[in-house]
Amino acid sequence: MIGHGTGHKFSRRFARAIATLALTLAPSATVLAQSAPPPPALRASVTVTGEVVRIGDLVENAGPVANIPIFRSPDLGTTGAVSTDRIVDAIRPHELIGIDTRGLTEVIVTRAGRAIPVQEISGRIAQVLSGQYGFGDAHNIMVTFDRDVRTLEVEPDITGALQVQSLSFDPRNAHFDVTFTLPSSVEMRRQTTHYTGTAIATVDALAVNHPIERGQVIKASDVVVLQRPRTDSGVLTDQNAVVGFAARHALQPNQPLNTADLMKPELVRRNDSVTIIYEAPGITLTLRGQAQDTGALGDTVSVLNMESKRVVPGVVTGPGRVSVKAITTRVVDRMVMQPQ
Repeated sequence: MIGHGTGHKFSRRFARAIATLALTLAPSATVLAQSAPPPPALRASVTVTGEVVRIGDLVENAGPVANIPIFRSPDLGTTGAVSTDRIVDAIRPHELIGIDTRGLTEVIVTRAGRAIPVQEISGRIAQVLSGQYGFGDAHNIMVTFDRDVRTLEVEPDITGALQVQSLSFDPRNAHFDVTFTLPSSVEMRRQTTHYTGTAIATVDALAVNHPIERGQVIKASDVVVLQRPRTDSGVLTDQNAVVGFAARHALQPNQPLNTADLMKPELVRRNDSVTIIYEAPGITLTLRGQAQDTGALGDTVSVLNMESKRVVPGVVTGPGRVSVKAITTRVVDRMVMQPQ
């Protein structure tokens, strides 16, 4: 038999042991908070790759219902907006409750895609034609379509260039007929990839990129390159024939230049004060003069010697400079032949 005092001690020891065991087995409030899953919440924007938008695309922490589709995706490469009310209504039947809308009124949905722009389509046609039918490099082929052409949109993981399914070209009228394909793309089969138009050989013609006044000297920064039909005769293609020359008349931007549009820069103008460099064997004199003509480098012009008031010819050798050389007279002795 256990005595009364002994029984109280045993009860106290037992109670402390039970309490210690309870503390050991019971998780703390912090542990419970960490193990609780975060609440579902709307995303402000999302990018999808498939044809449908799923709950998990729009809602973070959607749990078991994440893979359930609720909307059709936008077209490839496009973006749309879905109102928060529509999203909540669509999710409600799937018993996902307590969604934090984060104060959003709509969610922006983008469907990823690979865009094949018109420039890439025309460039591919030029590549296909280059090296045949009398064409040179693809860069010098100008492609014009018979109708408006739209950007193609294919799946984002589709790589590689457009493949030719069929091609014909008539050199007599420069008309082409081509159909492209991308064998691994399902979306490509739903779009028009048949194109017709003309393709002509071109040259890199030079033009100015802003209005140029008569007499203005053209700099490299004033010049742009235009593609012009190779049959256009007279257009300038060499920058050395343009840069450093002056406009013979007012030039308009994006108009191909030809030789008649340019001239040597006028270094001396009529009535300008000039420096006359008088050269004779062993003598070089510098005199003041007045130009009587307008001339470019190497041109012969008349100048008035301001000291002697005589007009003499000279050669333009630089801006405001005219070189005059002494005229030497060659005396030829004539022998008088006496009759024998």
